[in-house]
Amino acid sequence: MAKADQIKRLIGSYGRPSEFRAAALKIIEEEQRKGHMPLAASLKRVLDASVQVEEGSKRGLTALSNVPESAVDLVEILEPTRSLKQVVLFAEARSAIERVLEEQRRGDELRQHRLPVRSKVLLHGPPGCGKTLTAEVLARELGLPLYVAKIDVIISSLLGQTASNLRRLFDFAGRSPCVLFLDEFDAVARARSDSSEHNELRRVVNSLLVMIDRHQPRGLLVAATNLHESLDSAIWRRFDEIVELDLPDNRQIEAMLHLQFRNYQTNFELGEQVSKLAGQSFADIERICLDAIKNAVMKRRKVVSETEFAAAVKHASKRRPSRPHK
Repeated sequence: MAKADQIKRLIGSYGRPSEFRAAALKIIEEEQRKGHMPLAASLKRVLDASVQVEEGSKRGLTALSNVPESAVDLVEILEPTRSLKQVVLFAEARSAIERVLEEQRRGDELRQHRLPVRSKVLLHGPPGCGKTLTAEVLARELGLPLYVAKIDVIISSLLGQTASNLRRLFDFAGRSPCVLFLDEFDAVARARSDSSEHNELRRVVNSLLVMIDRHQPRGLLVAATNLHESLDSAIWRRFDEIVELDLPDNRQIEAMLHLQFRNYQTNFELGEQVSKLAGQSFADIERICLDAIKNAVMKRRKVVSETEFAAAVKHASKRRPSRPHK
């Protein structure tokens, strides 16, 4: 029968369908391994009939059910939805991503010549400029599951526990073909010279450096930070590719507008709106476009008007603080 910790996880996830289903699938797989096929089949039928989730979530839960129990609390699955053709990137960033993808796809050929394959990528730049999206694109293009590390779970107040959690995470990623995404990487890779940090975090960074050095992923390790200046100086050389994702310039803004409105008509020239979006991030621009489109749809209009777009821009400006936080 199911182990006690599996039952605890199942009960603890009650009320959260995705997590409940993932926990139940672990129990079903355990019964299959023990040869209890009729029981496993019966449990699967009950689960499918009783716990409904979206189709994309089911694929994600299949991937999550493949995570060993030693790491299941440290990651969550993110379903990639966009390919490289569906995102706007600066030419230099796109070239770097394409280079990583090419080496991954031709990894066997490179290894035959005893050449290393790019497998560790560091993304940095302001918030909303596509770091998480880039990780999704890499996973989608390579056909790999995308596991997002739960930084809030990994970091522990208990002495030595953070390093232990990181070790479990890297052990899992080293055995599983996947894209492992470490967002807010500065939380565990902060400069050891920072006098405001305590000795425990310095020990964590020391351990992290060793783990990254020894890590041989069967996919990609992708780290991301908004605070690249806070990273320990030794971190940078541990990555095969470093990609800066900055705020869009005028050309990128116009490309983003054309991408967002590709399936919708407008009664205004997209190029004339570029100056109104200066300083906005890619995520901000996407939100503005979606707001304008939704307003048109809810008014049952087939064309997005300039008035609706202007209203979305104005609404977005109210979301931003009037002065920098200190």
